[in-house]
Amino acid sequence: MTSIRQDDVIESVADALQFISYYHPLDFIQAVHRAWEREESQAAKDAMAQILINSRMCAEGHRPICQDTGIVTVFVKVGMSVQWEGSMGLEDMINEGVRRAYLHPDNVLRASILSDPAGARKNTKDNTPAVIHVSLVPGNTVDITVAAKGGGSENKSKLAMLNPSDSIVDWVLKTVPTLGAGWCPPGMLGIGIGGTAEKAAVLAKEALMDPVDIDELRARGPSNRIEELRLELMDKVNALGIGAQGLGGLTTVVDIKIKDYPTHAASLPVAMIPNCAATRHAHFVLDGSGPALQSPPKIDDYPEITWDVGPSARKVNLDTVTAEEIASWKPGETLLLSGTMLTGRDAAHKRMIELYRSGKSLPNGVDLKGKFIYYVGPVDPVRDEVVGPAGPTTATRMDKFTEELLAYSGLLGMIGKAERGPVAIEAIRKHKAVYLMAVGGAAYLVSRAIRKASIVAFEDLGMEAIHEFVVEDMPVSVAVDVNGASVHESGPKEWKQRIAEAQPVKVV
Repeated sequence: MTSIRQDDVIESVADALQFISYYHPLDFIQAVHRAWEREESQAAKDAMAQILINSRMCAEGHRPICQDTGIVTVFVKVGMSVQWEGSMGLEDMINEGVRRAYLHPDNVLRASILSDPAGARKNTKDNTPAVIHVSLVPGNTVDITVAAKGGGSENKSKLAMLNPSDSIVDWVLKTVPTLGAGWCPPGMLGIGIGGTAEKAAVLAKEALMDPVDIDELRARGPSNRIEELRLELMDKVNALGIGAQGLGGLTTVVDIKIKDYPTHAASLPVAMIPNCAATRHAHFVLDGSGPALQSPPKIDDYPEITWDVGPSARKVNLDTVTAEEIASWKPGETLLLSGTMLTGRDAAHKRMIELYRSGKSLPNGVDLKGKFIYYVGPVDPVRDEVVGPAGPTTATRMDKFTEELLAYSGLLGMIGKAERGPVAIEAIRKHKAVYLMAVGGAAYLVSRAIRKASIVAFEDLGMEAIHEFVVEDMPVSVAVDVNGASVHESGPKEWKQRIAEAQPVKVV
């Protein structure tokens, strides 16, 4: 009989969450490095370079890989012979560990969890509660896996109740292009097959906790149908040409992970959950000897690369930029932004539109005319930082506000991650604005370009408040130009064709 102390659970969970906020799993980052080495699309290669540089910076500086420090998911396997020392329930212990991790003064993590999700959507301030899955198993230890999943990738989760005769491969290949780039590829796809609807979804999430081993599988060959599916889907998903950040390229996923479970004869539930470039998970076992703390990897094991925007990058002064100037920008062109920009996400957009519709003025300090707005919810600063990690959020969530905001405000441009939908692209074309893309998964790197930061409106919204940033040489790409041309449409289309043309023709 093993006795597990309450404080050991709390300390181990808190340590693991701090650890994964700034350390990628080495197997994942090394897989991205291999993809970077063989990538032929310059845009995708540049995006992966920023992700790799950001990863090493975070490991060295102990600051978050991504500004979205995630919703915490925990898988717990409790041995039947375990006894507990303490007064708290297991879920309370885990949530106390989450609370301590996210409020750690040396590395404050962004609180993103909202209570009353269908109503007031009020921030809980400490990122609790976690989503916890508990199972009882034989043994005398407690086995825990923790993960922090960003909203951009979690929002792209898909579930289908297929007919038993349907093709899982066909469904995946039809569905992946509908995800867009908001899940920040390159990453992984977790796929759950069987059980019931909810079981398939849990299997898909749990599959993402497994190590990256597709190259080893390919080398030894598959030994069952699930392994055959992994290899087939790996090749066919990458052949879609979506590429890093949806810009087109050879690598969209670095692994496909699958778990299955017996299901009803009339059913074929399939769930698919993508994991982004900010993949974060850790595992530990409590055996009664004390807390289980993570061992840091060697920095020398991280790939060390450099990235230069090159002489063709256009320098832009945001304080003097004009409509005539942005009309000359081309899709895919790299810009270095300097000057003042405002920030705003979903909640801020909603409030601004409500003010405009009611004929009221925006708050003092919020003048969007001739300006750029950055879709970001930054991490709070620590020590001498101006602002914490401040990477872009998914731009498509702002699509429904874009027409009105451009019409009311005279805004020149927007900055975010991933593609824009047809409604937003038409609004951009109509108002001769532009949409610029920063790399998702490179939040700490982006924050180094921010020289000043202050909240200017809606402070009650927490990380969704409107900030004013003064930036210097912030790297972005032109994703949608004033004519409505989108690199997220042209890039994948081009690379899907290139990959298809490079495939050997099978002679039957």
